Amino acid sequence: MSVDVDILKRRAAERAVELVESGMIVGLGSGSTASHALRRIAELIQAGKLQDIRGVPTSQRIEQEARALGIPLIDLDDVEIIDLTIDGADEVDPDLNLIKGGGGALLREKIVAQISRREIIVIDDSKLSHKLGTRWHLPVEVVPFGWRTQVRYLESLGAKVTLRQVEGAPFKTDQGNLILDCNFGPIDDPTDLARRIKARAGIVEHGLFLHMATEVIVASISGIRRITRSATRL
Repeated sequence: MSVDVDILKRRAAERAVELVESGMIVGLGSGSTASHALRRIAELIQAGKLQDIRGVPTSQRIEQEARALGIPLIDLDDVEIIDLTIDGADEVDPDLNLIKGGGGALLREKIVAQISRREIIVIDDSKLSHKLGTRWHLPVEVVPFGWRTQVRYLESLGAKVTLRQVEGAPFKTDQGNLILDCNFGPIDDPTDLARRIKARAGIVEHGLFLHMATEVIVASISGIRRITRSATRL
């Protein structure tokens, strides 16, 4: 039996939205899976089943989409804590560590995640991996000035580096930065790699989200399962 991946994403997102309660401040993740959650939240608000919800978007695109759907928003600077964030991921390992940034919003997503009480990740089962870097390259956001020096540095750490482009032009993040997609292969020590990458001036952020996800909701053709950090390994 084959099921469209987008249907699996929608199922996972809608399960995550069941955790949203009236009165919450909700982090609105970027990416295709999180967009399903956004639309479901809007439906529940319009139906009167969710009230006094305020959203914190993680990208300009999500902000525009949320406004169009009628979801009330609040500026991040006016928030001390976010009750719950629903976001996607490109790759998830057995310890619920993540690679994110396929959509280029990794900096804002990490800022929102680090002040969230609960970081709920919604994925289809194709995103599960025994070791980060096996299925997805690691995005690294860098300032445009001297970006080629960052390429050489990342290569010295063992990566094959590609400048992300869209229609033949360099991709720009919401902050006007560049994304370097780094193929490290399977990453044996994500914590050490994260430390080495962030030690470099000019590197703004990386897509390793370590010890940040509180739970992962996985949709597959056999159903939906919810994995918390305290649960057994995947």
